[in-house]
Amino acid sequence: MGSGKSAVGSWLAGRLKLQFADSDRYIEEQTGVDIALIFEIEGEEGFRAREEKALEHLCAQRNIVLATGGGAVLRERNRKALRAGGRVIYLKCGLDEQVRRTRDVRNRPLLASGPKRDILKDLMLQRGPLYLEVASHIVDTTGRRVRQVGQDILKLLKEN
Repeated sequence: MGSGKSAVGSWLAGRLKLQFADSDRYIEEQTGVDIALIFEIEGEEGFRAREEKALEHLCAQRNIVLATGGGAVLRERNRKALRAGGRVIYLKCGLDEQVRRTRDVRNRPLLASGPKRDILKDLMLQRGPLYLEVASHIVDTTGRRVRQVGQDILKLLKEN
C-alpha cells in the first residue's frame, strides 16, 4: 500500500503505449461498488475471491500494464497467474514512506483496524516474501517520483 503501483503503472502504460489496468478499479467496475463496501459486506475473504477472478481475467490480457492490490499475492493461484501473465515488478517502499503516503487515505479497509504503522508493518512481514517469490524485478520507490521509478522500469524492460 502506498508504493505507487497505480501511479507508476499508469505512467508506464502511457510511455509504452499500452493499456493500463488496475485490478481494484476493475473489481469496482464489475460490481458497481467500492472495495470498502465489498469488505464491509463480504469480508476480506469475499473480496479475495473476487480479486482472484479479476486477476485470472486480467492476467490473460496481452499488451497491458497491470497494477494489482497489495494483497493479490496472498493466493497461490494469483501468484501463478501473475508469473504466467508477464514480467512482475515489485515496487518496494519503506515503512515510513508508506505511512506518509497513506496518511490521508480513508478508503483502505485494512488500515481502519488499528495503528496504521503497525498494520503496514504486519502486512509487509506477511506479504514481503510472497512479493519476492513472484517478482521478476524489484524497484525501490522510497522517496522517489513516479517518473524516476518509471524510467528505471523502462531500463529494466529494455535490458531483459
